[in-house]
Amino acid sequence: MTVEQLTITGEMPGIKAVQVQRGTVDHRNAYSQWNLCDYTGDDALRVLDARLVFCQQMGIDLDRLVMPRQTHTTHVAVIDQAYLDADIDQQERRLNEVDALVTALPGICIGVNTADCVPIALADPVAGIIGIAHAGWRGTVGRIAERTVEAMCRLGAKPEQIHATMGASICADCFEVGDEVPEAFTQAGFDMSDIMHRNADTGKAHIDLGRANRQVLMAAGVPATHITLPAACSRCQSDRYFSARRLGINSGRTFTAIIKHQDL
Repeated sequence: MTVEQLTITGEMPGIKAVQVQRGTVDHRNAYSQWNLCDYTGDDALRVLDARLVFCQQMGIDLDRLVMPRQTHTTHVAVIDQAYLDADIDQQERRLNEVDALVTALPGICIGVNTADCVPIALADPVAGIIGIAHAGWRGTVGRIAERTVEAMCRLGAKPEQIHATMGASICADCFEVGDEVPEAFTQAGFDMSDIMHRNADTGKAHIDLGRANRQVLMAAGVPATHITLPAACSRCQSDRYFSARRLGINSGRTFTAIIKHQDL
């Protein structure tokens, strides 16, 4: 398993943001090779095996790996000691219909699964608070990144100290949308000149989700110099990352995570 480290601006002692690459691709199998998501139709044992391999590489136990059951909401869950002390059923309820996580606990790896949506890893290295968010176009319009920053600040973070990095996600050229999508962004107050263009041949709108989420983060008080945009397109590089637009909804998901290895 290739677990690539994502670039976060600034000094991040003890904090690591990572993304899992697909690995060996079998074009007959939209879940090949490493898929950690358990609710998109993959075999449960394959998913468990992928999680175990990931945890081994990260140096953590399986019960220290936390990911939500995402449904394109703007709900944020706090992973605290009460969550760790809860039974499995209670933990699952706390993670259901959640699209972002924050924690101040060391040794807890929080992550999200994406297949074209934008994964955003956030860290305040001064306060020792980390977060992770899944931002599709609906979550972006709903400003889930801002909700995540607010949840981190309730734990003691400060917006001006937060650094954010975005993992592989669909690029603007690949993200062709119907007119209802730019209308939603316009109604939500986004600067459309920064995030949208129209294809000269088709007239279709294209949205840059990375730049849209940068607008959200900056509005939440995160400095522009602390924000790293996606370095790769999931659809253009679907042999490296999972892409629902290439593979269909019934396919694997790319896992993006962040962990604080020590109590800062």
